[in-house]
Amino acid sequence: MGQSHCFDGGNESKPDRQQPMEFTHLKSFVAVAEHGHLTRAAETLHLSQPALSGQIKSLEESLGVLLFERHPSGMTLTASGKRLLTHAKGILAAMQQMRHAALSLHSEPTGKLRIGTVLDASFLRVGELLARAFTRYPQIELDLHQVVSNEALTGIRSGDLDASFYFGSMPDDLAGVKLRQVLYKIVLPSAWADELAGASWDTLAARPWILTPEHSSHRQLVLGLFAGKQDLPERIVEADNESVIKDLVESGVGISLVRQELAFASSSAGRSVVWPGTEVSTDLWLAYAVDRAADPLIEAVLTVVRDVWADSLQVEEQCS
Repeated sequence: MGQSHCFDGGNESKPDRQQPMEFTHLKSFVAVAEHGHLTRAAETLHLSQPALSGQIKSLEESLGVLLFERHPSGMTLTASGKRLLTHAKGILAAMQQMRHAALSLHSEPTGKLRIGTVLDASFLRVGELLARAFTRYPQIELDLHQVVSNEALTGIRSGDLDASFYFGSMPDDLAGVKLRQVLYKIVLPSAWADELAGASWDTLAARPWILTPEHSSHRQLVLGLFAGKQDLPERIVEADNESVIKDLVESGVGISLVRQELAFASSSAGRSVVWPGTEVSTDLWLAYAVDRAADPLIEAVLTVVRDVWADSLQVEEQCS
């Protein structure tokens, strides 16, 4: 007869080395721990209650550990069960990552990716990104969604976006590839150049300023200029993209931060003036959810993005 173990009174025995541990038993262990009840866990796993109970008993015997306290109202983890639950979840997560890795090796990535964009398509090299993606991964469909940076992060966290371009510092709960540093200049209407030549910051700040809507990285950069100096400008004009901002500055509406390339081009053409001595920088990322790092679709888009941005790609890559 095979060896059996009894866990009466909370006593634990040596693990049964003759009985292998199965991953399905780990899934059952996690499910019962989360639901606290055999019946509800069995429904979730599409198992009968006796089958699930047998899996838990088998796992306890193979580990030589009592995982649960049985009560009329349900099941609660023992102290040993609580410690082993973390390991069980880690093993299951590792298995999922291994499946993603294996899939990427043996099959063509297939599916739809929703990518957030935060600036004009030419600056983000979206055309080249799409062309290379369609050539290299013909089974992948890319949908583009225009967002501001904070909306991009919210969309990734909620699952509405699979990845997104993003300006700023990468939050700890997301992962990303840093593509480049982006520099901004303070730009004035050319008609104001003589009047504001050598003017103080207070004089400059008293003029109308053009900002993007709330929750955008551009707005935060502008507000950062005023931090510790004075209150916000009395007159603020909102514009929803940088091309409109540049046009409004050139038309004499107000002052704003403009991306360095656009600022110098406008200034060289005599349509605006770059305020000397002040420069603001931020970082451009492609961000995605940490738990999707091994997803073949995410890996595919990262491969293409790295190719497209190879000339300026930062070596730093952040993954929590």
